[in-house]
Amino acid sequence: MDLLHKIKDSIWKFWKKAHLNQILLLVISLVILIGLSYFAYLASAANVESLKKGLAQATVIYDKDGDEASKISANRMEGVPIAEVPQNLKDAVVAIEDHRFYKHRGFDVYGISRAFFKNLFAGRITAGGSTLTQQLTKNALLSPERTYKRKLEEIFLAVEIEKKFTKDEILEMYLNQAFFGSGGWGVQNASKKFFGKDVSQVTLSEAAILAGIVNRPSALDPYKNYDASVERRNLVLKQMLNFEMISESEYQEAVNEKIVLEDKGEDPLKGKYPYYVDAVLNEAINQYGLTQEEILTRGYKIYTEMDQNVQAGLERVYANNSLFPVSPDGTLAQSGAIMLDPKTGGIRGLIGGRGEHSFRAYNRATQLKAQPGSVMKPIAVYTPALEEGYTAESMLKDEEGMTFGNYKPKNFNGQYAGEVQLYTAVEQSLNVPAVWLLNEMGLDKGIASTKEFGLPIQKEDENLSLALGGTTTGYSPQQMAEAYSVFANEGKREKSHIITKIVGPTENVEGEFKPKTKRVTSRKTAEKMTAILLNVVETGTGRNAKVPEYEIAGKTGSTQLPYPEITDGTKDQWFVGYTPNLVGAVWLGYDLTDRNHYLRGSSSETVVPIFRSMMEQTLPHVEKSEFGTPSINERLEEERKKEEKSLKEQLKNFDDKMIDEAKKWKDKLENGKSSFKKLEEKLKETYRRFQNE
Repeated sequence: MDLLHKIKDSIWKFWKKAHLNQILLLVISLVILIGLSYFAYLASAANVESLKKGLAQATVIYDKDGDEASKISANRMEGVPIAEVPQNLKDAVVAIEDHRFYKHRGFDVYGISRAFFKNLFAGRITAGGSTLTQQLTKNALLSPERTYKRKLEEIFLAVEIEKKFTKDEILEMYLNQAFFGSGGWGVQNASKKFFGKDVSQVTLSEAAILAGIVNRPSALDPYKNYDASVERRNLVLKQMLNFEMISESEYQEAVNEKIVLEDKGEDPLKGKYPYYVDAVLNEAINQYGLTQEEILTRGYKIYTEMDQNVQAGLERVYANNSLFPVSPDGTLAQSGAIMLDPKTGGIRGLIGGRGEHSFRAYNRATQLKAQPGSVMKPIAVYTPALEEGYTAESMLKDEEGMTFGNYKPKNFNGQYAGEVQLYTAVEQSLNVPAVWLLNEMGLDKGIASTKEFGLPIQKEDENLSLALGGTTTGYSPQQMAEAYSVFANEGKREKSHIITKIVGPTENVEGEFKPKTKRVTSRKTAEKMTAILLNVVETGTGRNAKVPEYEIAGKTGSTQLPYPEITDGTKDQWFVGYTPNLVGAVWLGYDLTDRNHYLRGSSSETVVPIFRSMMEQTLPHVEKSEFGTPSINERLEEERKKEEKSLKEQLKNFDDKMIDEAKKWKDKLENGKSSFKKLEEKLKETYRRFQNE
């Protein structure tokens, strides 16, 4: 114990002698100074002068060539100058959100201190103590996370904003970018959304409603929670009274005014290419970490892989209702389609559904989860088979009644040939040969191949029904198009994507796509598969997909109805096809399949013509090229011609030889005749001599 005491005394004496207290304080001060300098530098480097311009602009979607394709407008379309905002509304917002707004220079020491101690006692960050300027900074320039680092960034940027803009300009930007619930972005749109009038005409009571909503727009939305919204209004009015912004009589009149809701707000999010824009938002949110609010209120520039000619072509196809089946009660058959560049994975166009579009609705091009049916066969069965040494002419079993354990597949057409060549099984989409082949080469090879093509499968899908796409795991047209791009891209799979770059309101690049290439199979195998799939379009189940003067390879697919008594219909129909420069996938079906809502007929008759129309509308706008391999039909025809030519040449050689031989025999005969004539003359001469004697 004495030894421990001596050690502590020695350390303490050394500490005092070396002035370590001062050194420690100096180091801490230096760290704080460096940290503050860092945040100050970030704030000064930020292009806050472009903030007002950015907030005055819509988020713009650009196509692959850098041309403007569409806009996401939100509040931008109806931003109003501060002069048109009633004084009561300005006072109401200041009273409830930041009553010292006109006194501070971007941040309020009192407010921050109060929030700090509140968080300290709570043991977590519950309050921000933000001024209106800081809220504007957070909403327009920073993420919404609640951390002390973000709070410091917010403070320094707020100070920079206060240096560049007047209080009225800051308040104007704040009111025009704030979210008020029910799709009301910006004070003008919110006024029309809730009261059916221009913001300049709102009453004191209505102004207090709007000011109260900003703090919690979802919870205080008067359409969803009227009573809570009115209670919050009363609190706003009380604050205005406390700060002498209104009189007692004005307060009483406003508190007793009944709020009448009237929705005359327009949907400012409607624009060109709505389903593609939806997909842009989803990708920006899910893959780049942006929020919907940020995208709708900050004036981003989002650069995409869209080809406007391809996108417009798809929209023309989906506007033609005659291409799509109709249920007896008029319910729309739904569909989703996508086109992508196999060399880059860039999505050139997409359609997410039919009928009236709503903002960020279910997108069947990118979000669908449907069984793929026979479009799975080239992926799970035939590509690994070709890798194992099977050829297009390999013979596969096609016998009626074949069973594999408890699994008994059947051909869709009910016909069985006993044995068929591999390419014929693909061309005619026969089920039994595909299951037999997967069983022969090993289920594990089909599972591994499916995953290599980028299609995840669940444990319960690891059975022979994988050959026919009978999986519990569903896939979207985007996933199937990316998978088939392997065949068009020499065996390589590029990650499918929409966004190439996101530029923020201060011109900083906030996200950029990084290409990701995966070798799935060899170039030779991809060419062999393409040769077989060319046959599908030339003479198989996809022959209705033919477009004159273009080479198209592809595969049909459909899934069975869960109703055995219905034999002439399908649940889902697919076609996935490609040229060397464009891959397309289309799904057709009903969102809810039942005995009255299903697809009649086969995929060849229904979904394939839709795909053909898609290609007719889009291929003229894509560079035309040909596959480096002929179809099986072409190769067999070439081989037949070679054999025919060889036979003709053999016959010609035989004819020539016979002619030569005949000529020789003729010469010999002529020589023989001459010799015979001489013999005859000699005999006659001998005979004459004999008579004379």
